[in-house]
Amino acid sequence: MEFPVKTANPVKIETACLVIPVFKDGQLTPAAAKLDDASERLIGQLIERGDFNAKLGNVQLVPFAPGLSADRLLLVGFGDRAKCQEGAFCKAVDAAFAALSQLTIDEVSVALTDVPVDDRDVDWKAHKIAESALRASYRFTDFKKDAGPAPSLKSVSILLSEGDDRSSAEEGARQGAAVGTGINLARQLGNLPGNVCTPRYLASEAERLAAESAGALTTEILDEEALAALGAHSLLSVGHGSDEPSRLIVMRYQGADDENEAPHVLVGKGITFDTGGISLKPGAGMDEMKFDMCGAASVFGTVASVLAIKPRINLVAIVAAAENMPSGRATKPGDIIKTLKGLSVEVLNTDAEGRLVLCDALTYAERFEPASVVDIATLTGAAIIALGHHATGLMSNDDDLALDLLDAGETAWDRAWHLPLWDEYQEQLDSNFADLANIGGRPAGTITAGCFLSRFATDFPWAHLDIAGTAWNSGAAKGATGRPVGLLTRYLLDRESEVVASDD
Repeated sequence: MEFPVKTANPVKIETACLVIPVFKDGQLTPAAAKLDDASERLIGQLIERGDFNAKLGNVQLVPFAPGLSADRLLLVGFGDRAKCQEGAFCKAVDAAFAALSQLTIDEVSVALTDVPVDDRDVDWKAHKIAESALRASYRFTDFKKDAGPAPSLKSVSILLSEGDDRSSAEEGARQGAAVGTGINLARQLGNLPGNVCTPRYLASEAERLAAESAGALTTEILDEEALAALGAHSLLSVGHGSDEPSRLIVMRYQGADDENEAPHVLVGKGITFDTGGISLKPGAGMDEMKFDMCGAASVFGTVASVLAIKPRINLVAIVAAAENMPSGRATKPGDIIKTLKGLSVEVLNTDAEGRLVLCDALTYAERFEPASVVDIATLTGAAIIALGHHATGLMSNDDDLALDLLDAGETAWDRAWHLPLWDEYQEQLDSNFADLANIGGRPAGTITAGCFLSRFATDFPWAHLDIAGTAWNSGAAKGATGRPVGLLTRYLLDRESEVVASDD
């Protein structure tokens, strides 16, 4: 999809559909006011007669545009002008592209950059427009005999007002398109069934990204023999019950001017299917456990975004991939395993397996002497109880890192919420037989999972993102969301900005 940026009179724009904002108070943006004047107050009359309710997210297609060069108008409700913050803008833009994706047109023009959003410039708006357009274009039809018509939209022109910085808008659109592409890759991997998307499939996906990167990405795949020689017995223990071999996948991007600059590391949980192991989950809803690799999927999506944007940073992406199945070989409750860090873990519940693969991956990350490490995992159902499906749970051993991630989430509108990681919670992981247990009981389940991981992140700034509530939707809209690719990409771009600022 292309995103040309234009500074032009919207009245003269020749397009199959022109998207314009409408507020509940009827006040029009400068671009919409020009269109209203040229069309004999078509927009104003629709509002005054009550034919269009400008409630946030409402849309209405006007199949004619007298006096205008556009074939159609799409009115988009932005709600109360005073409440038009980042979330409202994103919701309205998403509603617009959801409607546009149902039309059989190949190009549209969008006059939304003059919608006032506090502290957000034209580059941010162009970014969100491009990202939203690509997200709306995604369909998962790999296994449907009759997939239906594919979305036809190929070009979205972003219309600027006089005085808008065109180069800034173009860069915003470029980055938004990269993030949208990365989000869709994460959704695709998450939506694939467990009999297709296995640890070996994820390894092949890493090799594909490297092969298509023109040398920008290198990949190393550690198989079970290599992991055993390394001493990563915790990761290996999760896959003991499966016929599918486990893998540790390492992708490296060298974009910094100094190749020795400390990298930022992303670590993704890649449980490609989670039965719970011997601690078997209930059958109802178990099909959704193909989404238990969405942390890994978000890492792949972020790598794809980074490869498209090419920021001047160094990045290491690690995916700990395994399938958690019950069998005569499977790890049992009460078993004690040795981690790569040398700590012993009493496995009280084999359904708390994500932390067992992540702990070895975090230890492996030490060798890169990282500037920061962020792990991403669908780790606990308790995160859904605490935060619902709106915010990702965030824990960290470094307050500055936590604030950087929170800020990135606000900018990307892919928000997280900071949870405590106090020493008092660590006591819940005490074990009579090993250095620590893999669960801490029902109270504060999300936090004690973070406490477990913190034991393996003692030598670098580290943060943990629990995406159990944000990585996928259930019900009629079942499917992977691609979160938190937006947050992670923004975090990395912000780190690049810091380097550039320090160089200046």
